[in-house]
Amino acid sequence: MPIPQVAIVGRPNVGKSSLFNWLAGRRIAIVDPTAGVTRDRVMAPVQLGERWFELVDTGGIGIVDVDDLTADVEKQIAHALDEAAVVIFLVDARDGLAPLDEMVSERLRSIDKPIICVANKCDSPELEPHASDFARLGYGNVLPVSAMQHRGKDELLRLIARALPKSDDEKPRDVAMKLAIVGRRNTGKSTFINALAESERMIVSEIAGTTRDSVDVRFESDGKVFLAIDTAGIRKKGKVKGDIEFYSVARAERSIRRADVVLMFHDSVMSISQVDKQLAGYVLEHYKPAIFVVNKWDLLAKDLSTGEFADYLRKVYPSLDYVPIAFITAKSGRNVHPVLNLAQNLHKQAGARVGTGDLNRLLEKAIEDNPPPMRMNRRAKIFFATQVATYPPTIVLFTNGPQLIDNTYQRYLIKVFRDHLPFHDVPIKMHLRGKQREDEESAGTDAKPVKQARPARAKAKTKRKKESGAALWDDV
Repeated sequence: MPIPQVAIVGRPNVGKSSLFNWLAGRRIAIVDPTAGVTRDRVMAPVQLGERWFELVDTGGIGIVDVDDLTADVEKQIAHALDEAAVVIFLVDARDGLAPLDEMVSERLRSIDKPIICVANKCDSPELEPHASDFARLGYGNVLPVSAMQHRGKDELLRLIARALPKSDDEKPRDVAMKLAIVGRRNTGKSTFINALAESERMIVSEIAGTTRDSVDVRFESDGKVFLAIDTAGIRKKGKVKGDIEFYSVARAERSIRRADVVLMFHDSVMSISQVDKQLAGYVLEHYKPAIFVVNKWDLLAKDLSTGEFADYLRKVYPSLDYVPIAFITAKSGRNVHPVLNLAQNLHKQAGARVGTGDLNRLLEKAIEDNPPPMRMNRRAKIFFATQVATYPPTIVLFTNGPQLIDNTYQRYLIKVFRDHLPFHDVPIKMHLRGKQREDEESAGTDAKPVKQARPARAKAKTKRKKESGAALWDDV
């Protein structure tokens, strides 16, 4: 049985998202003076003593959406009310009782659930008497609070605890993996989320920019709990207009940072843009396992093979040539769940560990096949390597001088590690550490340089030619 939900409802601009963030204890929902910012249901688990509940933020009741999504927003509100165990009816003490408040009140009368009427924006004791104006709505004593000034939180949580149904559930089940769904606008991210969750969890529309918040969606598959993070579509920074889009982009980037695996969505009928490359660069910068998800493949399958499109992606993203590619049609659900299985495989790879002995035998063979080039009239010596961390796999090389090993040779070593170690499809972080002579003596046999063969000119030339195909990211 899932943990009970507490839904926050009310007319636009009464501070629902501010109250949501305040009770959740962190900034999750976008807060902006513009009416109608929240469209989808935004959820967050909240611990209350030994109990847990899921807090739900909703769009404003009665809002006329600028993108003609009013019916979709209302549907999300209806879902929130149907699934809620407790409802917080939020009003604005500064504005006083408004006709829309009365409309919300009438809508809630048909709901047979505990309803707590809360007057927000009572930023000072002088404003608290204004809360009594809402008593005529018929929901008992109105609780004055201020999400901005942090007033009345303990009393509100006490009322919620009293209204929650009795349950044997202790806390939400641990999440096995977090997925960030990112990409440009209108690539089908929300449709994919709904297919995974097998419910209308997100608003789906042909209108670009429908999703504004980064929304966490918990769902179960094969007995495991997963968290899918739907993000707002990204576009060029020069085209970002207003605070809402700025915060949407910032939350999308934060979603990448906190994800275990990133699904980078592409529309099959649209060419790769600079925005896609910048987004891929951000994923690469944070060493996140990723999957290139090509959506709406049914629109292009007759004209192009998956191999041809994969070659196109490899040319556009040369530094991410290890990233697997999935072709799906989210609208029909085709290949949606295999993507989840692939993501689990990547997460497992990112958590793998390799013994120091195996790692150094592979390193010795790599150096024998292709020794480090001369730099500053010196040749680099690599004494040994060890894996020091997972998520991402992190390998430290101890050398006689980190400055002697250039980026090209580092990429060569990473490719060798990826080809022969259980990190085939995930990024590998590699650090170079200088080793002083006294450290070498105290380390005993471990500090002996890995055996290095003399450079073979023909072999080095072949390797350089091979490496030239994988250009630096800056060249894209």
